[in-house]
Amino acid sequence: MIGIIGGSGLYDMAGLVTLDERRIDTPFGAPSDALRFGRLDGVQVAFLPRHGRGHRVNPSEINYRANIWALKSVGVTAVLSVSAVGSMRHEIAPGHLVFVDQFIDRTRGQRAHTFFEGGCVAHVGFADPTCPHLSTMLAAEASKAGVEHHLGGTYICIEGPQFSTRAESRMYRGWGASVIGMTNLTEAKLAREAELHYATIAMSTDYDVWHESEEDVTVAAVLETMRNNVAKAQTVIRSSVPVIDRWLSADSGESCACPRALGFAVMTDPALIPAATQDRLELLLRRSKG
Repeated sequence: MIGIIGGSGLYDMAGLVTLDERRIDTPFGAPSDALRFGRLDGVQVAFLPRHGRGHRVNPSEINYRANIWALKSVGVTAVLSVSAVGSMRHEIAPGHLVFVDQFIDRTRGQRAHTFFEGGCVAHVGFADPTCPHLSTMLAAEASKAGVEHHLGGTYICIEGPQFSTRAESRMYRGWGASVIGMTNLTEAKLAREAELHYATIAMSTDYDVWHESEEDVTVAAVLETMRNNVAKAQTVIRSSVPVIDRWLSADSGESCACPRALGFAVMTDPALIPAATQDRLELLLRRSKG
């Protein structure tokens, strides 16, 4: 199954037949909202609004662990994460999509960003934090649809909920950042631990505040561009989902490391992992033992 994380506006796309919705209990608490299940042109999908319906949860308050765990627990194996971002590059104009391949972490350590704690330690590889196969397929479908996009780019993840200062924005450009947002890095870390294919569809809404010839970013400007971007994201998702589904069905797991991320990552002697921690992590640990 393919999971899609983003705003509730993504639900309203042609070809989607909604089947039902379900609230999922996880060992890490409640997800942002109920999962909505459906079929998109015959392919089973599960939607999760990252900030809850009505945008009620700010980036620091999102229960990222519960969100990823919920998707994993219902059989999702690939996640498409749609997110509004600010552009840090002239060539990434508002309205462009970016299929991110790198991250820089500027969160403040207050988010839970690993499942492995409480007596169980795991170190997953994270050199390439998004799934290159998913990103390539998404970019190919964007090209076919004539949607302006960029394959590859660095997403700098800030804590928020405030936007950057002008000094910060200029500093991030100096670091080589392509886009700036507040959510996707935390998701990507947990998706890797959950052995899920994960790709970011970053929707550029503005030039942040570094661009002297553009107006400073405002919520009103972001929302207006985002409304226009949603239709582009829907187009790319709809055409990509059957392609990704065929790849997931045909692939043996050898062409991508994502489903094998925990293979040698768990460092703790199983005999020393507390029973409560084993129970909490059973969904992950049973795979790593296989």
